[in-house]
Amino acid sequence: MMTTGASSTLKRYRQICEDIIAIARRLHQKNMLAAADGNISWRVNDNAVLITPAGVSKAFMQPEDMALVSLDNHILLGKPSSERLMHLAVYRQCPQAKAVVHAHPPTAIAWSVARPDLPCLPSHALSEVILSCGDIPFVPYARPGTQAMGENLLNFLPRYRALILSRHGALAWGENLEEAWKGVERIEHSAEILWKAVTLGGLTLLPDEEVTALRAMRQRIGDQLL
Repeated sequence: MMTTGASSTLKRYRQICEDIIAIARRLHQKNMLAAADGNISWRVNDNAVLITPAGVSKAFMQPEDMALVSLDNHILLGKPSSERLMHLAVYRQCPQAKAVVHAHPPTAIAWSVARPDLPCLPSHALSEVILSCGDIPFVPYARPGTQAMGENLLNFLPRYRALILSRHGALAWGENLEEAWKGVERIEHSAEILWKAVTLGGLTLLPDEEVTALRAMRQRIGDQLL
């Protein structure tokens, strides 16, 4: 017979799985996932992470497809994403992190392909980028599924919660799934606005004093993604 505690844990895990699936479907609907792209995870306790499976379309997952891995990368259940090392790097470096969302937003990726010289999206052009996340940096390219995917993140954590993975995708982490989702949505929305500005005639930047004021406002808001 299942104990009350075990039943409660299973119920909680299933709810988390359903929440992850809901976020995956949002990403798919917004064209930020194709085929089996992307992965989403949730830290269920100090040493275990629920993560989406490898080789499965995230728009059509079921709760029983989800995998469970330890923070030191031991597979506890299922067939976890081959890109789990970057999720684990976030959880190790960021004690506040409870959720990580990785997707393939087209415009954000295109910026990293077309402008490999940029350290980050041109945040000085948009007040909302500064207020919502400070900056959105480009993380150097790493071959998918390798240890380098996690290692390349280390110089950006825990300072940044929304990042573009050069020539690959985007990653955002948060203190809940909704925050991580909002981070990825913010990345693509900002990238699209900036791309359209370039095609319409070029980027113009906010005055330095306005950028300084906006950064002061961001500091008062705190670290969470908006």
